Amino acid sequence: MNASELIFSPGLPWPAIAALAGLVAFALALAIWRGLSGWALRAAAALAVLVALSGPSLQQEDRDPLSDILLVVVDDSASQTLSDREAQSSAALEALPTQVAARDGLELSLRRLSEFADISAPDGTHLMAAVTAALADLPRDRVAGVVALTDGVIHDPASAPSLPAPFHAMLTGRAQDWDWRLSVIKAPAFAILGEETEIHLRVDALGADPTASAVAGNALVELMVSHDGGPAEPLLARVGEDIVLPLTLTHAGRNLIHVTLPAADGELTVRNNAAVIEVNGVRDRLRVLLVSGTPHPGTRTWRNLLKSDSAVDLVHFTILRPPEKQDGVPVYELSLIAFPTQELFVDKIDEFDLIIFDRYRLRGILPGGYLDSVRSYVERGGAVLVSAGPALASADSIARSSLSDILPALPTGRLVEAPFRPKVTDAGQRHPVTRDLQDDVPEGGWGPWLRWVELDPKSGHAILSGPDDGALLTVDRVAEGRVALLASDHAWLWARGFEGGGPQLELLRRLAHWLMREPELEEEALLAEATEAGLLITRRTMMDTLPEATVTSPDGTTAALRLDETGPGRFSADLGTSENGLFRVTQGDLATVVVRGVAAAREFAQPIADPAGVAPLTNATGGTVARIEDGLPALRPVRVGQVAHGRGWIGYTPRDAYVTQAIRVIPLAPPWLMLALAALTLIGAWLVEGRGGVRQPAKRQT
Repeated sequence: MNASELIFSPGLPWPAIAALAGLVAFALALAIWRGLSGWALRAAAALAVLVALSGPSLQQEDRDPLSDILLVVVDDSASQTLSDREAQSSAALEALPTQVAARDGLELSLRRLSEFADISAPDGTHLMAAVTAALADLPRDRVAGVVALTDGVIHDPASAPSLPAPFHAMLTGRAQDWDWRLSVIKAPAFAILGEETEIHLRVDALGADPTASAVAGNALVELMVSHDGGPAEPLLARVGEDIVLPLTLTHAGRNLIHVTLPAADGELTVRNNAAVIEVNGVRDRLRVLLVSGTPHPGTRTWRNLLKSDSAVDLVHFTILRPPEKQDGVPVYELSLIAFPTQELFVDKIDEFDLIIFDRYRLRGILPGGYLDSVRSYVERGGAVLVSAGPALASADSIARSSLSDILPALPTGRLVEAPFRPKVTDAGQRHPVTRDLQDDVPEGGWGPWLRWVELDPKSGHAILSGPDDGALLTVDRVAEGRVALLASDHAWLWARGFEGGGPQLELLRRLAHWLMREPELEEEALLAEATEAGLLITRRTMMDTLPEATVTSPDGTTAALRLDETGPGRFSADLGTSENGLFRVTQGDLATVVVRGVAAAREFAQPIADPAGVAPLTNATGGTVARIEDGLPALRPVRVGQVAHGRGWIGYTPRDAYVTQAIRVIPLAPPWLMLALAALTLIGAWLVEGRGGVRQPAKRQT
């Protein structure tokens, strides 16, 4: 292909040539006004000089035409896996190369969204950014059109590029698609234990819902709500309206509220039918009742431990009358004011998180009915710690009261007053109260204690041992509550650093918080954590062997997972997955849920195929949105500025791009020729003017 073009190479700047042309025009006008007969020849001479100064040439190019490019960007995000959208995209990809090949001078450039973005990311589909990146790899003067195979579910319409050609969207999905969506409108990040808070939810019907008539009548659907993977409870919700889920937390730390909307027949996806709300439970105040039966150095240890936490409200009930003092004074006259025992041990006993009996002995100060109330308090979910002294082995032992039914061990009556070094038992290495305590044991062990009451264990776990491996610290669960029995009153020796001391503060802190149900100190717990490679499943347990765990993925598939022991009382396993969403893990009676990425990805917040996201770009470039289910449109070339779509077809604009192979420049007015021509015309003008002279103006007759 050849092309010619007139070009100029001026000998002077164009402003100078323009000034000369102005002077010539003025001189010619003056000559005409004076009536010079050679003005035309002078004009020809001046024109020849001006043409010579402008340097006109004819440029001829040998051009090779380049093909136009049709860019096709395939949206392969997660929403494209719904229904038969992948099959629709595949059908379009099979037809487009054939249509492009049938058009002379048109070639296909196929790119996928996953080449430019992480399609597993939770922030949605960035199709416009992918189109911009694909255009950057192509010569823009050859791009004749852009076609996107997408469902229109995109999240960056504001990033649409400036295109030199029409943009068309071939829309996957079906016009009759419909879906139900569960959304969290408002949820608290923190909540105080025991106080009711609210979570606001909403169920919406999207697309061509066949139940639209029912929805218009405010149809009811049943949601299932579970707490920390426990049993699900139903909650009725009205479609299209905000609903309130009342919530009262029962334990501190992380609380996972799992809400699911059961799948309906025919809905597009269930990936937006679930929500996980994480609420951190905090205690307003921890209320502890400390009952000291006999003054001793360990009393200060308990007070220091409990008062060091500003969140603890301590009520300390101390009996100051020594047991050996027999003065005949009635019990009810021993205090200056009446102590509110009825209020503490009966009326408001459930307000306490923990009751501690420190070296308590039966002396009639607390009637048996009050101790019966303490036993019932434990069975309802309370916690009791008995820190025993010598009285535990005597006739006044608290084990001889109604509390004996809930104690994990009973005294044999033998009191050992000799040094011994406490040790963590095999069960204690598994229990969270004493696990890892002996990691920093000094050579020779912890400092000794000097007194121990021999126990006969009957339930629970002995996690510390004393002389002859006898039970020193025993913990147990009783009905809904918890009980711990420490068979010595010499823990305070560790606090004083006696012969090296020991981890007294950490031991008693863990023990108190285990009794008050601190989630991180639960001995039977199933935990799941999202990692970069997938999930980390961890089980804390007192058992030696465990059944396989079952992991339910967001798409509903299940997998069995064997957990291997990684330490005393700790089993774990890694599950490799790249899938994001809500995973449910169960093992025996325990269950938990974990969210990898987000429970309901942004991709599925609005899964119905919708042209609204791409419509601004198609309208701005003269393109269109065509549904694949209505048939694949044909390709046609259109001129720039024309509407690039019609019934059953979409258009592209040929760009007529080329590459120049050779250039030839032919001067049209050589300077020597123009100067010779100017000289000849000037001589002619001189001769003409010399013969004819100057015409005089005619005289007027009077």
